[in-house]
Amino acid sequence: MAGAASAAKPILLTVDDDPAVSRAVARDLRRHYGEDYRVLRASSAAEALDALKEVKLRGERVAAILADYRMPQMNGIEFLEQAMDLFPRARRALLTAYADTDAAIQAINVVDVDHYLLKPWDPPEDKLYPVVDSLLETWQALGDSPVDEVKVVGHRWNARSHGVRDFLARNSVPYRWYASDEPEGRRLLEAAGATGDDVPLVVPPSGEALRAPDNATLAAAVGLSTEPSVDFYDLVIVGGGPAGLGAAVYGASEGLKTVLVEREATGGQAGTSSRIENYLGFPDGVSGGQLTERARRQALKFGAELLTTRDVVRLETRGPARVVHFADGSELSAHAVVIATGVSYRRLPASGADDFQGRGLYYGSSATEAPACSGKDVYIVGGANSAGQAAVFFSSYARRVVLLVRGPGLEATMSHYLIEQLAGIENVEVRTCTEVVEAHGDEHLERLGLRDSATGEVELVETPYCFVFIGAEPRTDWLDGVVSRDERGFVRTGPDLVVEGRKPAGWNLDREPFYLETSVPGVFVAGDVRSASVKRVASAVGEGAMAVTLVHRYLDRS
Repeated sequence: MAGAASAAKPILLTVDDDPAVSRAVARDLRRHYGEDYRVLRASSAAEALDALKEVKLRGERVAAILADYRMPQMNGIEFLEQAMDLFPRARRALLTAYADTDAAIQAINVVDVDHYLLKPWDPPEDKLYPVVDSLLETWQALGDSPVDEVKVVGHRWNARSHGVRDFLARNSVPYRWYASDEPEGRRLLEAAGATGDDVPLVVPPSGEALRAPDNATLAAAVGLSTEPSVDFYDLVIVGGGPAGLGAAVYGASEGLKTVLVEREATGGQAGTSSRIENYLGFPDGVSGGQLTERARRQALKFGAELLTTRDVVRLETRGPARVVHFADGSELSAHAVVIATGVSYRRLPASGADDFQGRGLYYGSSATEAPACSGKDVYIVGGANSAGQAAVFFSSYARRVVLLVRGPGLEATMSHYLIEQLAGIENVEVRTCTEVVEAHGDEHLERLGLRDSATGEVELVETPYCFVFIGAEPRTDWLDGVVSRDERGFVRTGPDLVVEGRKPAGWNLDREPFYLETSVPGVFVAGDVRSASVKRVASAVGEGAMAVTLVHRYLDRS
């Protein structure tokens, strides 16, 4: 019986109270997917839940569920919430009429439905099958077997404990958190022969406990790739944000032997964003984590290698090869290099701030801390989109979110749609002309000193959480003396390198540098780290793709 269940075709379930629609969607699904999947249909949410319970008892798998939004007794959102309890890994889509779109989008944001489909979906080749293909691709990639979780034991206010959780979350590694002063946490520490001083304790699926591991050790233990498969590539990409992932997708898909190396986690600053709402093709918004995970899987599908915890410290030209050197002394060579290291948030120039990093004060939007913010006042420092997105996100958890802005307003630094969104959230307050000048506390952050730039007065406010999104500093010290940079450290490219018709120093080619090419031939730059770039996710992805086109042009002329 068990063997028969495991061999059965995965199930596609469609639920609609309109018999004509129900028959039509089942017919179209069977026509296209019937060879590999079994299609079931139900005429109500209750009938569908009964069917799912039977499927569960038989040990069969459900790949995707398509549910109508407007159904009597139980609407599609309510049904999908209950269906997720039975089959949490099944992918989910809503069927909506045109008039339902706004309500459906709002519900999608709440319960994280994967897609919505507008009725009618004719022709299915254009409007139905691409959506279902995406659902099934995700389901197949994530699998339907139980996920082996990593166990993490630590102190709530221990900076390294936070660092481990953040690293795992940003690299899409499932884990379970145990506080070291709770019974299960103490049991795990005892089983590993560890004490509260050994936190964070990390127990990967192998069962070998790791005491306060660094990121490289942690990455290897949880199965992330850290070592290249060969010594020489067509293309090495340094940095795994939107620009680097864009370059990896286009480089690998166009036949280049491509490797992307990332110091921490793919996604960069964009990967920590709670919701990006102005990215083309996602009208209901998409989280940075979701966008990053899709791009990562896409790059891997085309054959790119993605290496984590590899810190690049030097770039060298060695004849026709471009060589990147790592902090551990190893190196990697390629015909061409794309630098996509992005930018880092500037440190908060406040007295005592460094003492509380990872202990109440965080750089970027740390989603792992969101549940602990429940019922508390949260302060967010910054006036650009990343800060605004974080304020929206934390408003769902915190009692009050205070956005601290140094300037007189948000209009010059934040997108209009986001300003309007913040204005509509009751528990979000925007304080302009305000700077953080002090941070106080004992074991963790407890108070901030806020200075009014107009009066000079300093006010102490109580808060255990502060998230910082100020400025942008490029990570380019490792390029010092190799490529031309501007006064802020951003890398000059293309036309910016040619002054009064003179090519950059050391340029030994007859042609001028390509648009995204640095002062070293064969070394290109994409995204926020480029001088005068547009600091947007879409432009970073576009530059990553453009850089690959220019790499091909460079290789053709070499």
